[in-house]
Amino acid sequence: MNTPLTKESMIHHFARGCKPRSEWKVGTEHEKIGFCVDTLRPIPYDGKRSIRRLLEIRSKQGWEHITEDGNLIALRSGLASITLEPGGQLELSGAPLASIHETCFETTQHLRLLKEITDKLGIGFLAMGFQPKWQREDIPWMPKARYAVMRQYMPKVGGKGLDMMLRTATVQSNLDFESEADMARKMRISICLQPLVTALYAASPFVEGKPTGLLSNRAAVWLDTDPNRTGIPACVFEPDFGFESWVDWLLDVPMYFVIRDGRYVDCTGESFRDFLAGKLPQLPGELPTGDDWDLHSSTVFPDVRLKQYLEMRGADAGSWSWICGLSALWKGLLYDPATEDRVWAMIADWQYEEVEALRQRVPETAMATPFRDTRVLELCAQMLELAYAGLDSLDIRDCQGENETKFLKPMMQAVESGQTQAEQWLHAYHHEWEGRIEPVFIHAMHQ
Repeated sequence: MNTPLTKESMIHHFARGCKPRSEWKVGTEHEKIGFCVDTLRPIPYDGKRSIRRLLEIRSKQGWEHITEDGNLIALRSGLASITLEPGGQLELSGAPLASIHETCFETTQHLRLLKEITDKLGIGFLAMGFQPKWQREDIPWMPKARYAVMRQYMPKVGGKGLDMMLRTATVQSNLDFESEADMARKMRISICLQPLVTALYAASPFVEGKPTGLLSNRAAVWLDTDPNRTGIPACVFEPDFGFESWVDWLLDVPMYFVIRDGRYVDCTGESFRDFLAGKLPQLPGELPTGDDWDLHSSTVFPDVRLKQYLEMRGADAGSWSWICGLSALWKGLLYDPATEDRVWAMIADWQYEEVEALRQRVPETAMATPFRDTRVLELCAQMLELAYAGLDSLDIRDCQGENETKFLKPMMQAVESGQTQAEQWLHAYHHEWEGRIEPVFIHAMHQ
């Protein structure tokens, strides 16, 4: 992909993601916040008990090393990878898989092998959306050049970008589409439902050892990170939304960087449109390649992101059951045609302004948030009923004869109780934990 770009080739980049239904899969990504078990402090990158040591041990289980300037920064095995977020959050980017049963087996294996290592090193990982105890200054930066560029730029465009980088963690689901029209419909549905998922998955009520009055501090941080590249692109609500609309939106997002000779060139704030005209100040006269476009496309962070698949990005990190549950939820909503029609009917008249307003409110009140003449709680119940119907219709069974509806259980329990994970922890904090934050490191730790 080293030929100069055209508008048509940029559009075609996304169109290549179209797949027949028979080839649709689901990918699951999940981040975890690390800590040293004895001190509860964040894990350093280097040393005997460190992120680097963890990756070195994990690589001996058949994973390929990925290094940058001599630093081990990632592992790869087939289509799956283990990567580092800026503050040492460990992420498994799972392979695209045909069933949620396979996704959960992948997650189980990853967490089991990870625990074998963490037990030896005296470290642990939290299944929650925001570092609950330590300040930003206490978090070690991982040695990746792209993060150095972002670290300098983030404070120029928002108040919480560094918190997003260093102290948040999420779980994400990736889904396929059949055509441009199918992509556009799925994008609209998922953008509308994302605030509901954010509410349902709220699991980050603490910052620096205290409750903040928010149920998802992770989601609140994204509201003040960088308005040019986050949130809800209004173009998704346009009746003719398609691949070209997305390309036009991307072209108006300021650049971060390009890679030349293996090095990141800081282009923060520059225009990709100028780059297309050979007017990028850092590379005068040079035209972008497909690799440059692919990189730029990966530096936007809306609640739902289009690549050659759709990324659902609005949930706090959670435990095994919540990781599996997210992909089950989105598959049930979007992969059964009859169910997708019912989901579309649910949101067809929702407008950009009210969905954006809902997104602004749910970090504080989660499922209690009002919307039109109801609450998010009732909308989550409706959403889960539809997801259950979709998975039941697809009826993909495991060796015990159970279908994928079983993975919706934690979300259904949350709706039945009316309480998010954040609210359960807050109750414990004020009662059983007697106002101490330390117990959350036990109760929220990946087991």
